[in-house]
Amino acid sequence: MKVGVVTGMLAEARLLEGLGYRVVAGGGHPRATRDKTELLVQEGVTALLSFGIAGALDPSLKPGDLIIADAVQLADGRTIACDEAWQQQVRDRIGGLEGLIAGRSVAAATRAEKGVLFKSSGALAVDMESHHVAEVASRHGLPFLVIRAVADTAEDTLPQAALVGLNEEGRPAIGAVLLSLLKKPWQLPALIRVALRSRTAMAALLRGRAALL
Repeated sequence: MKVGVVTGMLAEARLLEGLGYRVVAGGGHPRATRDKTELLVQEGVTALLSFGIAGALDPSLKPGDLIIADAVQLADGRTIACDEAWQQQVRDRIGGLEGLIAGRSVAAATRAEKGVLFKSSGALAVDMESHHVAEVASRHGLPFLVIRAVADTAEDTLPQAALVGLNEEGRPAIGAVLLSLLKKPWQLPALIRVALRSRTAMAALLRGRAALL
């Protein structure tokens, strides 16, 4: 199986270095993510993986919880199932939570938005890449999988500075973050919390990497 991997952050992509996979990062930008996912297929991958951090929707989840999704819900409400055999193989190796991931092109940034999405979807968590992976895989008849680690909880509201933090290459957009902090410096404590919880999630993703060796 020739696997193509889609992440949001370049830092997530770097966790998979040395595995021989073709990895792209889209920074949470919809068109860039779709285009890069399609390019993976054009380059000959035979399976797709959405890999990275996610925001919890289920209030019981905490930073570092690892999700091996069984399906992805798109913004229009459609659900596309992950490859069952691949999912089971990964869960047999590393465990993890099984359930639905919501894919959205606009961040669910506030506690209220997460609550509404949880009520409407029942998804464990939300990210900004998995729906693109699911759609492209479905269109081309390819198996796909989602491995996501929880960063922010269902109770967390993300500061605006965190939402402008990546460019289309998945690299930190430091200028945009600093400008947001300059305009609203009271965001700093929340931004530090985001960084710490993201670090916890990134450590959990190393377990996901172990399943791909």
